[in-house]
Amino acid sequence: MPQLKKELSRFDLTMIAIGSMIGSGIFLTPSIIARAIPLPSLIIFVWLIGGMQALSGALTFAELGSMMPGAGGVYVYLSEGYGKLAGFLYGWAYFLVVNTGGIAALSVAFATYLGYFFHFNIIGIKIVAVTGIFVLTLINVFGVKIGGIFSDLFTLLKLVGIFGVILIGFLLGSSHITNYSISIFNKGTEWSGIAIAMVGVLWSYGGWQHATYTAGEAKNARRDVPVAMIIAASLVTAIYVIINIAYMYLLPVNSIAASSSLAADAVQTVIGTTGGGLIALAIFISTFGTAGIYTLTAPRIYFAMASNGIFFKQVSKIHPRYNTPYYAIIFQSTWAVILVLFWGTFENLISYVVFTDWIFFALTAATIFIFRKKLPDAKREYKTLGYPYTPLFFIAVAVWFVLNTLIEKPEQAIAGIIMLGLGLPVYFYWKRKIS
Repeated sequence: MPQLKKELSRFDLTMIAIGSMIGSGIFLTPSIIARAIPLPSLIIFVWLIGGMQALSGALTFAELGSMMPGAGGVYVYLSEGYGKLAGFLYGWAYFLVVNTGGIAALSVAFATYLGYFFHFNIIGIKIVAVTGIFVLTLINVFGVKIGGIFSDLFTLLKLVGIFGVILIGFLLGSSHITNYSISIFNKGTEWSGIAIAMVGVLWSYGGWQHATYTAGEAKNARRDVPVAMIIAASLVTAIYVIINIAYMYLLPVNSIAASSSLAADAVQTVIGTTGGGLIALAIFISTFGTAGIYTLTAPRIYFAMASNGIFFKQVSKIHPRYNTPYYAIIFQSTWAVILVLFWGTFENLISYVVFTDWIFFALTAATIFIFRKKLPDAKREYKTLGYPYTPLFFIAVAVWFVLNTLIEKPEQAIAGIIMLGLGLPVYFYWKRKIS
């Protein structure tokens, strides 16, 4: 029987984690954040909190990854920690909302920024988005190594684009940061603004956990998956804080808040309209590459679910020649295409996508306490630095964010809960079918 090939190196896993984190968010969300909290000090504060959250999550998940280095990542940890229902609901939500919605949104985004050069109408954008999904599907069906090389290349290219913005900001810009004070402790309204801003921050930081999904195809999963996530979270935190300072060297905060294409507008202030075209190209590369990484990693969740008998049986099949979970990849891409055709953008999805995702992040982090008690002698090549405070910090911020989203964005949050609820009858149907 064909098996998943173990071909991904530590560098591949690191590029997957970094590439999954750096997508369209850093080009789109700073404007949203500046509107919610129009103070330079608070803007840097929330990006630092987001980075601490990503790093604490990576440190926590790294232990889980070193202990259970199989394909499926979070799905496996939830299933082992709480039972198959929890794992299924995660995979269900990931397929129905989080990952396929992300692929659809990223595809529309890269089509939109390609339209900067070719002036597509709405139908043209959808055609390009669907074509892009088709191309990404073929790349990942043909082999995990090809997908890994693809993610390496596009991650490196997007980093070049981001570092270009940083260099232009610091070398040619002049600082617009005039208010360094942080007064969040005496203004309740700013706490509300921070809660709203964190939606964009956590969306932008999301993705470090993608390295765990391909652990079953890593050359040395126990050692390389933890290192990849920690490197990715640390590096991306530094990049995000620095590029936000660079934005504020190029534009005042009120202009950042008013911009719909921040990076292009910021660069255009010093190098003209040519800069707008270069940044549009960088955003296209970034979003296309991130969509490719999402297409590569998440099907391993559906593959693991189907292998356990709680998803469509076909999804557990491995291609006899390319040794990839090709049905899972095709299944995911088909649903993403449907979302592109009928939803079109990620703007209406982002809040409940992140809301749903972070419910499971909190639950997954909590499994570290369960496994420390239930499996004290399990092999762990890595143990969480700062345990138990590191996972407790991660869980506390995640719970605070979920509760605040429920208050500030009730429609999106309730929609996410409904989508989760729909998975319950489906799970019990499959469970009864295999019993």
